Amino acid sequence: MMSAPAGCIPLNGQSGFAREVSEKSGQPIGLCYQCQKCAAGCPMGEFTDYYPNQILRLIQFGRKDEVLKSKSIWLCFSCETCGARCPNDINIAEVMDTLREMALVENIPAGIKNAPTFHRIFLNSVKSRGRVHETFMMMNYKLKSGDLFSDLDIGWKMFQKGKLPLFPSTIKKKDEVKRLFERSNGK
Repeated sequence: MMSAPAGCIPLNGQSGFAREVSEKSGQPIGLCYQCQKCAAGCPMGEFTDYYPNQILRLIQFGRKDEVLKSKSIWLCFSCETCGARCPNDINIAEVMDTLREMALVENIPAGIKNAPTFHRIFLNSVKSRGRVHETFMMMNYKLKSGDLFSDLDIGWKMFQKGKLPLFPSTIKKKDEVKRLFERSNGK
């Protein structure tokens, strides 16, 4: 068996939280040796409280509350830029998704107002249609969050330019998407 590179924390030496995140995400958290390549490419880095490498380090040190209450896990676009840059092939977007799900399950307040509401509505949109219909999703979000008018001007401009279609398109085999959600316990 191959040993972990110098500076890495092997799975058997990880905190309970790190082990849990590694197992749930399927990602080798202990292999992060803080090269910061993920942080250098993160398009949301300037808006977050922690860079991706810092989230991984906090996980390695078992700082569960700090991680699950952070803004970073909710601001992650899941663009996978960080994972593409990682020399150890850690899919950090998958880790962030796992952390969001853990925070939801444990009812930990998000570091950003209404982020869990948006997250659930987005996933429900994908689950029901196989893809996101932005107009319905945003209408649903506005109603559930109570934030009805904050960016109405932007929405109107997007609608006028054809960026918010009235009618949803669908995908073939959307039942397969539903089965993916069922398999991942996202029922």
